[in-house]
Amino acid sequence: MRRYWLVFSQAVTVLLAAWFVVATLKPEWVGRGAAIDRATGVSLIQAPPAPTGETPAGSLRSAAQRASAAVVSINTSKAAERNPHADDPWFRFFFGDRGMQPQAGLGSGVIISPEGYVLTNNHVVEGADEIEVILNDTRSARAKVIGTDPESDLAVLRIALDRLPVITLGNADNLQIGDRVLAIGNPFGVGQTVTSGIVSALGRNKLGINTFENFIQTDAAINPGNSGGALVDANGQLMGINTAIYSRSGGNMGIGFAIPVSTAKMVLESILRDGVVRRGWIGVEPADLSPELMETFGVKARRGVLITGVLQNGPAAQAGVRPGDVVVDVAGKGIGNVQELLANVAALKPGEPAAFKVQRRAQSLDLQVTPGLRPKPAAPQQR
Repeated sequence: MRRYWLVFSQAVTVLLAAWFVVATLKPEWVGRGAAIDRATGVSLIQAPPAPTGETPAGSLRSAAQRASAAVVSINTSKAAERNPHADDPWFRFFFGDRGMQPQAGLGSGVIISPEGYVLTNNHVVEGADEIEVILNDTRSARAKVIGTDPESDLAVLRIALDRLPVITLGNADNLQIGDRVLAIGNPFGVGQTVTSGIVSALGRNKLGINTFENFIQTDAAINPGNSGGALVDANGQLMGINTAIYSRSGGNMGIGFAIPVSTAKMVLESILRDGVVRRGWIGVEPADLSPELMETFGVKARRGVLITGVLQNGPAAQAGVRPGDVVVDVAGKGIGNVQELLANVAALKPGEPAAFKVQRRAQSLDLQVTPGLRPKPAAPQQR
């Protein structure tokens, strides 16, 4: 028995010595990942290679890969405006014969159908004479503007290419603050870039960016050139169209805004169906409730939007709405501020009656208002 124990102990000693020599000279043979840096002689610990195709824990690689192919770069050009004094010899004598250079723009877009429809921001393509769409696989094509909606800052383009990658539309109503998101676009023209962050806030409005505002706020980096690009969730599904940033320097400061995919889908369907976005309108001047206004109009309501003016013979006037009324509900949806009233009325179909709940002093009224077609916004004056 003693002899067997002696043989065993000697064998273990030899094996340990062999393992030590191999671990020192050939660490990759034992999977420790230690290697000797030839320049410094320092032993470095390296992780063993991950199995091929395995996604590291916490990686958003799959979401980026699913969505990136459908995000495009958009280059626009606009012919330079000719100076009205260019033919004046005195002007040319003092200022020279200056050739005006065409203006170039840069943005991003998202392919949302195999037929070649692309969603982007209106401000990306507004006034452009030529629009070029460049895919992530380097293919490019001239784009045609199918329709625009300046009030939501969205535009629909179309390109004529086959085998187009298409993004999957998600449901932004399921987003919660703290959810992880990716912003994909072409910032500063450096090429497609993916940045990550979380949903910082929902339902942002009163920012003065668009007429209709219901933004998703995120801290995922959004920079100039990202406009019109995709905001996607951890599954690579489209949650919004990146549209604006808050910045004092012109670059990202961690506050970016995206138009929810529900709004983008509504605009897309309306443009494809009617050529324009048809929104409801009732002809009132609304104001958020304040102690001063409540005292002036004798308002008893504690929630809703005060109507301070009603257009004569407009849809609201014909339905019996009066100045001093407080709208508390539109088509079954509660109203808390002017933006909510504007958005809910705009969502109504022109010509179809809708139920309004109105508080008139201490009296609650149920009215049927038939909205008209919202007038087009006035074009900005040239200066």
